[in-house]
Amino acid sequence: MAAVTAVASLAGIMALSGCGGSDSAQEEHPDSIKIWYYEEDNGAQGKAWKQAIADFQKKTGIKVNFEKKTFEQIRQNASQILNSDDAPDVMEYNKGNATAGLLSSQGLLSNLNDYVKKYQWNKKISGSLAVPGRYDEKGVMGSGDWYGITTYGEEVIMYYNKDMFDKYGIAIPKTMSELEQAMQKFKDNGVTALSEGVAEYPLQHLWWQLVLQKADQRLINAYQRYDGKVDWQGPAMTYATDTIKDWVNKGYISKDSTGLKAEDAGQNFMKGTYPMLFSGSWWFGRFQSDIPNVNWEVSLFPETKKIPGGSGNIWVIPERSKKKDAAAKFIDMTLSKENQNLMGNSGGLPIAADPAQINDPKSKELIAGFNQVIKDDRLGYYPDWPTSTFYDELNAGLQELVNGTKDTKAVLTELQGKYDKGVETSGLKK
Repeated sequence: MAAVTAVASLAGIMALSGCGGSDSAQEEHPDSIKIWYYEEDNGAQGKAWKQAIADFQKKTGIKVNFEKKTFEQIRQNASQILNSDDAPDVMEYNKGNATAGLLSSQGLLSNLNDYVKKYQWNKKISGSLAVPGRYDEKGVMGSGDWYGITTYGEEVIMYYNKDMFDKYGIAIPKTMSELEQAMQKFKDNGVTALSEGVAEYPLQHLWWQLVLQKADQRLINAYQRYDGKVDWQGPAMTYATDTIKDWVNKGYISKDSTGLKAEDAGQNFMKGTYPMLFSGSWWFGRFQSDIPNVNWEVSLFPETKKIPGGSGNIWVIPERSKKKDAAAKFIDMTLSKENQNLMGNSGGLPIAADPAQINDPKSKELIAGFNQVIKDDRLGYYPDWPTSTFYDELNAGLQELVNGTKDTKAVLTELQGKYDKGVETSGLKK
């Protein structure tokens, strides 16, 4: 997941040709392929994939026409893009039922089974990492055919500014009690503890982490895979929503964060405005390069068996592409040991790197920790996956919670209505 950016209308983003069916016959020896992704150049994926493009061009003689997009450009307009003559040959796309799953069920994404077999990608992508790459005929993740290939993992973790903790004589917390005590001590010293961006994904990730502290597997399956009824007024959802409201009331989260985006939250942590940030591993590489003189460390959220996270975003090959073999060859290059090692040494979470080739101690520790998370089956995925509109709806509901216009029960009632309607109209539920 990349930092989300506001987007203009589709017409202002790109010129799209007429939509409809097309001949997807292969070009045996294409001169070029078109690749779209939205990773930042200074992030781990951006560095690795830029090198993969250079290596691909050198080894194959095929020119890569690369276009940088934003997360929102692709998220909001994917179906129009993929049903047009301007569709790329390889595209980074968000994983989950309401995104890749929905498009796979609409016939807009290529079935990758043959390429998985040819390149043996399933030996590198297995277990919980494989779940968001496979979809059944309705577009529900976890089984069926391969439509997406990830090259990295994601987890949402706590970032601590150790310099600020030391300044106020506060220990890095290991338990929920210690976390709240630390936040109160910062508050007593006039410092708001948690850097938040309620207008985008950071607070919904915190909300979901708090849900996961109390949720059992039955609730997770019901929420993510429509396997049973979601208890929106039950202990897990209520605890999470109450806790955020309590932290706002106590001044641990600023009410002013309702208008802040993910990039604002990350930048405010980097500037030392806030001592804590709960956000994704996608920040790790940026913090390494952008704040080299700040002493910071990471850990999993205290006292939880499951954490938000999953495979990274996935490579997809649009069904309209006429250069699928070349596209698959590029994807395979991003899974090469050399490219995976580069990603790991750039602060990312590669899934097929050689641990002995990861040089930075912090990166080595991060990768080892994530490998343990995978081994222990601790990934709880993300809260916006179930419906195509729930990302925005969850943000809106949490904004109302933070600014005090709705209480816990009202927010959860509203979210339940939005969730149920989104699942019902999506046609995903079995």
